[in-house]
Amino acid sequence: MQSLPTPLSDAVAAGQKAVAVDAATLTKLTDMAGDLAVSLSIAVLILIATVFASRWASSVTRRALSRMRGFRHDPTVLSFAVQVVRVLVMIIGLVAVLQRLGVQTTSIIAVLGAASLAVGLALQGTLSNVAAGVMLLVLRPYRVGDVVDIGGKSGKVQRLDLFTTQLGDANNVKIVVPNAKVFGDVISNISGQRTRRLELTIGVGYRDDLTGARNALTAAAAAQAAVLPDPAPWAGVTDLRDSAVEITLQAWVKSTDYWQARADVLQACKEALDAAGVEIPFPHQVAVPYGDDDEGARAPARPDAGRGRSSDPSPGDAHVESGEG
Repeated sequence: MQSLPTPLSDAVAAGQKAVAVDAATLTKLTDMAGDLAVSLSIAVLILIATVFASRWASSVTRRALSRMRGFRHDPTVLSFAVQVVRVLVMIIGLVAVLQRLGVQTTSIIAVLGAASLAVGLALQGTLSNVAAGVMLLVLRPYRVGDVVDIGGKSGKVQRLDLFTTQLGDANNVKIVVPNAKVFGDVISNISGQRTRRLELTIGVGYRDDLTGARNALTAAAAAQAAVLPDPAPWAGVTDLRDSAVEITLQAWVKSTDYWQARADVLQACKEALDAAGVEIPFPHQVAVPYGDDDEGARAPARPDAGRGRSSDPSPGDAHVESGEG
Protein backbone atom coordinates (compact mmCIF):
# COMPACT_ATOMS: atom_id res chain seq x y z
CA MET A 1 0.00 0.00 0.00
CA GLN A 2 1.23 3.41 -0.86
CA SER A 3 2.11 5.46 2.21
CA LEU A 4 0.40 8.78 2.83
CA PRO A 5 2.28 12.02 2.60
CA THR A 6 3.96 13.10 5.77
CA PRO A 7 1.67 16.09 6.63
CA LEU A 8 -1.43 13.99 6.16
CA SER A 9 -0.08 11.14 8.28
CA ASP A 10 0.75 13.59 11.05
CA ALA A 11 -2.77 14.98 10.99
CA VAL A 12 -4.28 11.48 11.15
CA ALA A 13 -2.00 10.57 14.06
CA ALA A 14 -2.94 13.76 15.90
CA GLY A 15 -6.65 13.02 15.37
CA GLN A 16 -6.28 9.48 16.68
CA LYS A 17 -4.43 10.80 19.71
CA ALA A 18 -7.11 13.41 20.40
CA VAL A 19 -9.82 10.75 20.13
CA ALA A 20 -7.91 8.55 22.56
CA VAL A 21 -7.54 11.47 25.03
CA ASP A 22 -11.24 12.31 24.78
CA ALA A 23 -12.17 8.69 25.40
CA ALA A 24 -9.91 8.54 28.46
CA THR A 25 -11.36 11.81 29.79
CA LEU A 26 -14.89 10.59 29.21
CA THR A 27 -14.11 7.36 30.96
CA LYS A 28 -12.62 9.24 33.91
CA LEU A 29 -15.58 11.59 34.14
CA THR A 30 -17.92 8.63 34.00
CA ASP A 31 -16.04 6.95 36.83
CA MET A 32 -16.08 10.17 38.87
CA ALA A 33 -19.80 10.64 38.28
CA GLY A 34 -20.42 7.06 39.36
CA ASP A 35 -18.33 7.50 42.48
CA LEU A 36 -20.12 10.80 43.28
CA ALA A 37 -23.51 9.18 42.77
CA VAL A 38 -22.53 6.34 45.08
CA SER A 39 -21.15 8.78 47.66
CA LEU A 40 -24.30 10.92 47.50
CA SER A 41 -26.49 7.88 47.86
CA ILE A 42 -24.53 6.66 50.87
CA ALA A 43 -24.53 10.19 52.37
CA VAL A 44 -28.31 10.39 52.00
CA LEU A 45 -28.67 6.99 53.63
CA ILE A 46 -26.38 8.08 56.48
CA LEU A 47 -28.42 11.26 56.94
CA ILE A 48 -31.69 9.33 57.04
CA ALA A 49 -30.17 6.84 59.45
CA THR A 50 -28.93 9.73 61.60
CA VAL A 51 -32.45 11.20 61.86
CA PHE A 52 -33.90 7.86 62.91
CA ALA A 53 -30.97 7.22 65.25
CA SER A 54 -31.44 10.60 66.96
CA ARG A 55 -35.12 9.89 67.55
CA TRP A 56 -34.34 6.40 68.82
CA ALA A 57 -31.57 7.65 71.12
CA SER A 58 -33.79 10.42 72.51
CA SER A 59 -36.65 8.00 73.18
CA VAL A 60 -34.30 5.53 74.86
CA THR A 61 -32.83 8.33 76.96
CA ARG A 62 -36.30 9.52 77.97
CA ARG A 63 -37.36 6.01 79.00
CA ALA A 64 -34.14 5.38 80.88
CA LEU A 65 -34.23 8.67 82.79
CA SER A 66 -37.94 8.25 83.52
CA ARG A 67 -37.11 5.14 85.51
CA MET A 68 -34.73 7.07 87.74
CA ARG A 69 -36.27 8.62 90.82
CA GLY A 70 -34.37 11.87 90.52
CA PHE A 71 -35.63 12.56 86.97
CA ARG A 72 -39.06 10.95 87.06
CA HIS A 73 -40.88 14.04 88.37
CA ASP A 74 -38.57 16.64 86.83
CA PRO A 75 -39.63 17.32 83.21
CA THR A 76 -37.18 20.21 82.91
CA VAL A 77 -33.99 18.19 83.29
CA LEU A 78 -35.55 15.27 81.42
CA SER A 79 -36.37 17.32 78.31
CA PHE A 80 -32.97 19.04 78.46
CA ALA A 81 -31.11 15.70 78.54
CA VAL A 82 -33.19 14.36 75.66
CA GLN A 83 -32.44 17.44 73.54
CA VAL A 84 -28.71 17.16 74.27
CA VAL A 85 -28.65 13.50 73.19
CA ARG A 86 -30.55 14.27 70.00
CA VAL A 87 -28.21 17.14 69.07
CA LEU A 88 -25.09 15.02 69.72
CA VAL A 89 -26.34 12.20 67.49
CA MET A 90 -27.18 14.69 64.73
CA ILE A 91 -23.72 16.25 64.93
CA ILE A 92 -22.03 12.85 64.67
CA GLY A 93 -24.20 11.94 61.68
CA LEU A 94 -23.44 15.22 59.88
CA VAL A 95 -19.70 14.73 60.37
CA ALA A 96 -20.00 11.24 58.87
CA VAL A 97 -21.92 12.66 55.89
CA LEU A 98 -19.24 15.28 55.26
CA GLN A 99 -16.47 12.70 55.46
CA ARG A 100 -18.30 10.48 52.98
CA LEU A 101 -18.53 13.37 50.55
CA GLY A 102 -14.77 13.89 50.78
CA VAL A 103 -14.85 17.07 52.82
CA GLN A 104 -11.91 17.55 55.16
CA THR A 105 -13.67 17.83 58.52
CA THR A 106 -10.47 18.78 60.30
CA SER A 107 -10.28 22.12 58.54
CA ILE A 108 -14.01 22.67 59.05
CA ILE A 109 -13.67 22.03 62.77
CA ALA A 110 -10.78 24.51 62.96
CA VAL A 111 -12.81 27.15 61.13
CA LEU A 112 -15.81 26.50 63.36
CA GLY A 113 -13.59 26.82 66.43
CA ALA A 114 -12.28 30.20 65.32
CA ALA A 115 -15.79 31.33 64.42
CA SER A 116 -17.17 30.13 67.74
CA LEU A 117 -14.50 32.16 69.56
CA ALA A 118 -15.48 35.30 67.68
CA VAL A 119 -19.18 34.63 68.22
CA GLY A 120 -18.52 33.93 71.91
CA LEU A 121 -16.82 37.28 72.37
CA ALA A 122 -19.70 39.03 70.61
CA LEU A 123 -22.40 37.19 72.56
CA GLN A 124 -21.05 37.26 76.08
CA GLY A 125 -24.45 38.12 77.57
CA THR A 126 -26.18 35.30 75.72
CA LEU A 127 -23.51 32.81 76.72
CA SER A 128 -23.83 33.93 80.34
CA ASN A 129 -27.52 33.05 80.09
CA VAL A 130 -26.56 29.62 78.76
CA ALA A 131 -24.06 29.08 81.58
CA ALA A 132 -26.65 30.21 84.13
CA GLY A 133 -29.23 27.89 82.57
CA VAL A 134 -26.86 24.94 82.88
CA MET A 135 -26.20 25.79 86.53
CA LEU A 136 -29.93 26.08 87.21
CA LEU A 137 -30.48 22.68 85.63
CA VAL A 138 -27.69 21.17 87.72
CA LEU A 139 -28.49 22.83 91.06
CA ARG A 140 -32.29 22.83 90.52
CA PRO A 141 -33.39 25.55 92.97
CA TYR A 142 -36.84 25.20 91.42
CA ARG A 143 -38.66 22.93 89.01
CA VAL A 144 -41.45 23.30 86.49
CA GLY A 145 -44.67 23.78 88.44
CA ASP A 146 -43.12 25.52 91.47
CA VAL A 147 -44.30 28.97 92.52
CA VAL A 148 -41.27 31.23 92.88
CA ASP A 149 -40.38 34.87 93.46
CA ILE A 150 -37.47 36.11 91.35
CA GLY A 151 -36.41 39.73 91.54
CA GLY A 152 -39.84 40.84 92.77
CA LYS A 153 -41.70 38.86 90.09
CA SER A 154 -43.85 36.02 91.41
CA GLY A 155 -45.36 33.26 89.33
CA LYS A 156 -45.52 29.58 88.53
CA VAL A 157 -42.57 28.16 86.59
CA GLN A 158 -43.87 27.06 83.20
CA ARG A 159 -40.64 26.41 81.33
CA LEU A 160 -36.89 26.48 81.86
CA ASP A 161 -34.68 26.71 78.79
CA LEU A 162 -30.99 27.33 78.32
CA PHE A 163 -31.59 31.06 77.84
CA THR A 164 -34.69 32.07 79.79
CA THR A 165 -37.07 31.06 82.56
CA GLN A 166 -40.76 31.49 81.82
CA LEU A 167 -43.23 32.25 84.61
CA GLY A 168 -47.00 32.65 84.72
CA ASP A 169 -48.38 34.92 87.44
CA ALA A 170 -51.78 34.76 89.15
CA ASN A 171 -53.35 36.82 86.35
CA ASN A 172 -52.01 34.41 83.70
CA VAL A 173 -49.46 36.96 82.47
CA LYS A 174 -46.35 35.39 80.94
CA ILE A 175 -43.10 36.62 82.48
CA VAL A 176 -39.79 35.79 80.78
CA VAL A 177 -36.65 36.30 82.88
CA PRO A 178 -33.08 35.79 81.51
CA ASN A 179 -31.29 32.98 83.27
CA ALA A 180 -28.32 35.21 84.12
CA LYS A 181 -30.63 37.50 86.10
CA VAL A 182 -32.31 34.52 87.75
CA PHE A 183 -29.04 32.93 88.81
CA GLY A 184 -27.62 36.24 90.06
CA ASP A 185 -30.69 37.27 92.06
CA VAL A 186 -32.44 36.01 95.18
CA ILE A 187 -34.76 33.08 94.43
CA SER A 188 -37.69 32.46 96.78
CA ASN A 189 -39.30 29.09 96.12
CA ILE A 190 -42.73 29.66 97.65
CA SER A 191 -44.04 26.16 96.98
CA GLY A 192 -40.73 24.41 97.53
CA GLN A 193 -41.89 23.07 100.92
CA ARG A 194 -44.93 20.92 101.54
CA THR A 195 -46.25 23.11 104.37
CA ARG A 196 -46.33 26.86 104.86
CA ARG A 197 -47.04 29.09 107.83
CA LEU A 198 -50.00 31.42 107.60
CA GLU A 199 -49.62 34.66 109.56
CA LEU A 200 -52.35 37.24 110.18
CA THR A 201 -52.09 40.50 112.12
CA ILE A 202 -55.34 41.68 113.73
CA GLY A 203 -55.90 44.71 115.96
CA VAL A 204 -58.27 44.75 118.94
CA GLY A 205 -59.34 47.54 121.29
CA TYR A 206 -57.39 48.50 124.39
CA ARG A 207 -60.43 47.88 126.62
CA ASP A 208 -61.16 44.38 125.26
CA ASP A 209 -60.24 41.09 126.88
CA LEU A 210 -56.94 40.15 125.24
CA THR A 211 -56.97 36.57 126.51
CA GLY A 212 -60.48 36.04 125.21
CA ALA A 213 -59.52 37.55 121.86
CA ARG A 214 -56.51 35.24 121.56
CA ASN A 215 -58.58 32.18 122.42
CA ALA A 216 -61.25 33.17 119.92
CA LEU A 217 -58.66 33.57 117.15
CA THR A 218 -56.92 30.24 117.79
CA ALA A 219 -60.26 28.42 118.02
CA ALA A 220 -61.46 29.98 114.77
CA ALA A 221 -58.24 28.94 113.00
CA ALA A 222 -58.29 25.40 114.42
CA ALA A 223 -61.86 24.91 113.22
CA GLN A 224 -60.81 25.27 109.59
CA ALA A 225 -60.25 21.99 107.73
CA ALA A 226 -57.23 23.32 105.81
CA VAL A 227 -55.34 24.24 109.02
CA LEU A 228 -52.97 21.51 110.20
CA PRO A 229 -53.36 20.36 113.82
CA ASP A 230 -49.60 20.06 114.30
CA PRO A 231 -48.17 22.59 114.92
CA ALA A 232 -51.28 23.96 116.58
CA PRO A 233 -52.44 27.54 115.82
CA TRP A 234 -50.86 30.20 118.03
CA ALA A 235 -51.90 33.77 118.84
CA GLY A 236 -50.11 36.40 120.93
CA VAL A 237 -49.82 40.13 121.51
CA THR A 238 -47.00 41.39 119.33
CA ASP A 239 -47.31 45.19 119.40
CA LEU A 240 -49.16 48.16 120.92
CA ARG A 241 -50.33 50.47 118.17
CA ASP A 242 -51.75 53.98 118.39
CA SER A 243 -55.35 52.86 118.11
CA ALA A 244 -55.25 49.10 118.74
CA VAL A 245 -53.46 46.21 120.39
CA GLU A 246 -51.84 44.05 117.71
CA ILE A 247 -52.43 40.29 117.95
CA THR A 248 -50.59 37.97 115.55
CA LEU A 249 -52.18 34.64 114.59
CA GLN A 250 -50.00 31.86 113.16
CA ALA A 251 -51.25 28.61 111.65
CA TRP A 252 -49.71 25.96 109.40
CA VAL A 253 -51.34 24.80 106.15
CA LYS A 254 -50.31 22.88 103.06
CA SER A 255 -48.60 25.00 100.43
CA THR A 256 -51.25 24.10 97.86
CA ASP A 257 -54.04 25.30 100.19
CA TYR A 258 -52.39 28.53 101.33
CA TRP A 259 -54.44 31.25 99.63
CA GLN A 260 -57.86 29.70 100.14
CA ALA A 261 -56.98 28.81 103.72
CA ARG A 262 -55.85 32.38 104.37
CA ALA A 263 -59.16 33.78 103.14
CA ASP A 264 -61.18 31.26 105.18
CA VAL A 265 -59.20 31.83 108.38
CA LEU A 266 -59.44 35.61 108.03
CA GLN A 267 -63.21 35.46 107.66
CA ALA A 268 -63.53 33.02 110.57
CA CYS A 269 -61.43 35.32 112.79
CA LYS A 270 -63.66 38.31 112.03
CA GLU A 271 -66.80 36.33 112.82
CA ALA A 272 -65.27 34.89 116.01
CA LEU A 273 -64.30 38.34 117.30
CA ASP A 274 -67.77 39.67 116.54
CA ALA A 275 -69.34 36.77 118.43
CA ALA A 276 -67.02 37.38 121.41
CA GLY A 277 -67.86 41.10 121.46
CA VAL A 278 -64.30 42.15 120.67
CA GLU A 279 -63.95 45.36 118.70
CA ILE A 280 -61.61 45.70 115.75
CA PRO A 281 -60.83 49.45 115.96
CA PHE A 282 -59.94 51.74 113.12
CA PRO A 283 -57.75 54.86 113.21
CA HIS A 284 -59.43 57.93 114.75
CA GLN A 285 -58.65 61.60 114.39
CA VAL A 286 -59.27 63.73 117.48
CA ALA A 287 -59.31 67.56 117.43
CA VAL A 288 -57.32 68.88 120.39
CA PRO A 289 -57.82 72.59 121.41
CA TYR A 290 -54.66 74.59 121.87
CA GLY A 291 -55.95 77.87 123.46
CA ASP A 292 -58.27 80.80 123.01
CA ASP A 293 -57.78 80.84 119.24
CA ASP A 294 -59.17 77.35 118.91
CA GLU A 295 -62.67 78.52 117.99
CA GLY A 296 -61.32 80.83 115.30
CA ALA A 297 -58.95 78.16 113.98
CA ARG A 298 -61.71 75.60 113.71
CA ALA A 299 -64.29 77.98 112.21
CA PRO A 300 -64.50 77.46 108.45
CA ALA A 301 -63.85 80.39 106.14
CA ARG A 302 -67.05 82.05 104.95
CA PRO A 303 -67.46 82.06 101.16
CA ASP A 304 -68.85 85.63 101.27
CA ALA A 305 -65.97 87.06 103.29
CA GLY A 306 -64.44 90.17 101.76
CA ARG A 307 -67.54 91.05 99.71
CA GLY A 308 -68.68 93.96 101.76
CA ARG A 309 -70.66 91.93 104.32
CA SER A 310 -69.92 91.82 108.00
CA SER A 311 -67.58 89.06 109.14
CA ASP A 312 -69.42 88.64 112.47
CA PRO A 313 -71.19 85.35 112.75
CA SER A 314 -74.93 85.33 112.43
CA PRO A 315 -77.11 83.94 115.21
CA GLY A 316 -77.38 80.69 113.30
CA ASP A 317 -73.62 80.44 113.01
CA ALA A 318 -73.20 81.14 116.69
CA HIS A 319 -75.64 78.33 117.45
CA VAL A 320 -73.63 75.89 115.34
CA GLU A 321 -70.35 76.80 116.96
CA SER A 322 -71.92 76.51 120.37
CA GLY A 323 -73.08 73.04 119.45
CA GLU A 324 -69.57 72.03 118.42
CA GLY A 325 -68.10 73.32 121.64
